[in-house]
Amino acid sequence: MKYRQLTKEQFEELHEEFAKFLATQQIDVAEWNEIKKSKPEVAEEEMNLFSDLVWEGVLKKVNYLEHFSTDNLNLFRCDTEHIQRIVVTVSKDGFNFLKEADYKWFVENSKDDSIEYFKGQKPYLKERNSEIFDLIEKGSVISKGNLFEGVLKLIS
Repeated sequence: MKYRQLTKEQFEELHEEFAKFLATQQIDVAEWNEIKKSKPEVAEEEMNLFSDLVWEGVLKKVNYLEHFSTDNLNLFRCDTEHIQRIVVTVSKDGFNFLKEADYKWFVENSKDDSIEYFKGQKPYLKERNSEIFDLIEKGSVISKGNLFEGVLKLIS
């Protein structure tokens, strides 16, 4: 397995797609139920294969990621050959990016002296989708890139 198996909730959301996937393997509902009972390892393999296909489809479309933590904000642009990163830190007592009021203050005061911006880029050390998946597993979320592009414009 390349990524991780989808959660029960994700499988439930994608039940129609999973059924079509099984149909491409000539597995109907009755046969699937029998496989789950008598050959759970085969059922697990099918679920893993489907999960990897779903993840590949999602990850290849990812262009931006964001990761908020209490003391910094990590913004990523996932290009074809390399990943760009902007780190934002605020040196203000008690500041917390996860608090709505603090985040709003950051947006409204983005040129304040207490805010530092760091920008860099690096080539992918592993396959692009694997690195993006690792960032998602560590808490990054897929975004449309408005924040990345806005901050990049601000600091360029």
